Amino acid sequence: MSMILFACVVRVRDGLPLSASTDFYHTQDFLECRRRLKTLALRLTQYPGRGSAEGRDFSIHFSSLGDVACMAICSRQCPSAMAFCFLETVWWEFTASYDTTCIGLASRPYAFLEFDSIIQKVKWHFNYVSSAQMESSLEKIQEELEFEPPVVLTVEDTDVANGIMNGHTQIHLEPAPNFRMEPVTALGVLSLILNIMCAALNLIRGIHLAEHSLQVAHEEIGTVLAFLIPFVACIFQCYLYLFYSPARTMKVVLMLLFICLGNVYLHGLRNLWQILFHIGVAFLSSYQILTRQLQEKQSDCGV
Repeated sequence: MSMILFACVVRVRDGLPLSASTDFYHTQDFLECRRRLKTLALRLTQYPGRGSAEGRDFSIHFSSLGDVACMAICSRQCPSAMAFCFLETVWWEFTASYDTTCIGLASRPYAFLEFDSIIQKVKWHFNYVSSAQMESSLEKIQEELEFEPPVVLTVEDTDVANGIMNGHTQIHLEPAPNFRMEPVTALGVLSLILNIMCAALNLIRGIHLAEHSLQVAHEEIGTVLAFLIPFVACIFQCYLYLFYSPARTMKVVLMLLFICLGNVYLHGLRNLWQILFHIGVAFLSSYQILTRQLQEKQSDCGV
């Protein structure tokens, strides 16, 4: 029987599974272990670094570093050094293939399905290649484990009863992992481009005026803020269009208000057409944000 039975790569901040190996084990104990692994993945922020959860027939090992954690279900006979060496190898392979931006923007489970084959290859290598061929790597990991032992959890630490963690604070999942936004439209892309242009104009004028104000007078600080606050509001509008955010309508109205008030305050430094252009772009962006709906996706995906 193989020592490493199942492995997956998850995002640390919310436990979203990014990729996983195919498992061929369907015993009750193994399925229960999979459930516990899924629960533990939601709490990896509490256990940075390496850790293990021992069960009766299986053990869960995990290694967390940066935005990504690798997790594995192994038989009880699998040495810890071998399990963590495997997890480290998978971690390096994954982080070499995908940058932090791609990982952070992933919105659905198993978004990096093509990496599954890499996990399978590494898993096969560790299961069927003799330990002698990996001796140097295993010795290095063993020394690291002796110097800094992994966190050891009990089965109860990974269990959930009626949605409440035993001895821990209840976890509230953010809405974002369960939903994704509808595709970006051509008009939405146009609103983003115009918004970025308005933000750039506000930033350039604001910085130039700030340099002048520091040398001449402090009375123009209000005018500087009238440029810089709409700049921040424009950037935040771009964010609201691209990503899900709670209380979106209230934030949209607030950003629109900041942009309108800022441009009205700048009457005299900008002509009427310039003011109408900035306010028009703000209204267009607000409309695009509010009309881009959330799209519910499947709660789980098999591997």
